[in-house]
Amino acid sequence: MNDENNNNDLPEGMNFNLGKLNENTRAGFVALIGAPNAGKSTLLNQLVGTKVSIVTHKVQTTRAIVRGVAIEDDSQVIFVDTPGIFRPKRRLDRAMVDTAWGGAKDADVVAVLIDAKKGINESVERILNELEHIKLPKVLILNKIDITKRDQLLALAAKANEYTKFDQTFMVSAINGSGTKDILKYFAEQMPKGPWLYPEDQASDIPLRMLAAEITREKLYLRLHEELPYISTVETDKWEDKKDGSIRIEQTIFVERDSQKSIVLGKNGQTIKAISKAAREELTEAFETTIHLFVFVKVRENWSDDPERYRNMGLDFPH
Repeated sequence: MNDENNNNDLPEGMNFNLGKLNENTRAGFVALIGAPNAGKSTLLNQLVGTKVSIVTHKVQTTRAIVRGVAIEDDSQVIFVDTPGIFRPKRRLDRAMVDTAWGGAKDADVVAVLIDAKKGINESVERILNELEHIKLPKVLILNKIDITKRDQLLALAAKANEYTKFDQTFMVSAINGSGTKDILKYFAEQMPKGPWLYPEDQASDIPLRMLAAEITREKLYLRLHEELPYISTVETDKWEDKKDGSIRIEQTIFVERDSQKSIVLGKNGQTIKAISKAAREELTEAFETTIHLFVFVKVRENWSDDPERYRNMGLDFPH
């Protein structure tokens, strides 16, 4: 079998023949791991230069692997945004943590992001201890330098390096982009030589149907982050490209109890209208066309024990 057809092991949407190739090209994977709410999704969006991963106040917002593609000179750096690593309590938690560590072990470089303001808590300590078993180049990234004192940052970097030896330490503010250019330049130099793995204009490998669902889930959490459990999810049921160039999208928000459905709907349906409006506006901007969005809410008890829901989220169902 020749190389042209031997792309079965690549993630969906990736094809060696689509990428740029010359004697200087490089391409590889950087896994972003860390505790929940360390700022991985915010950092990924900064590095890629566009939104490919949703960001909310809720912990454990990222569930599946999201790949964001950044280009620096002749290098293509594929950043893998993994779910936050925490102590799993439920089946969904376990699937997310397994996905995170799987993404780390498949990368060329592992980047550990720590919220410098919080420092090394129990969750971070568990990650640092586990890193000893991963024999890959490792980079430490301290986030939120805009609200952390310098001496605190230096002490934190030294302490983290006591757990496992990092090849390099960077200090950034993911929210405003400070320090991110240095990170991208470093990773570009670390990538193995070879052809690019994605077309030059492709920022992510997340399917559009999933991206649309993720955007609606972000608006759901931003609106109801104090009232709604993160166990809720959103799925895109129908996607129709209309003759006039617009797109008709139907989605379902799944919750586990009637009381949660009432919260999502709101009085006289005002909450779901506001969520739909915010999602439609962002989808219109993202896809650069008119979006006709219809969002429904359904109760599905114990949906987090349904293997099909995991497949739709891009997760392996843990047994």
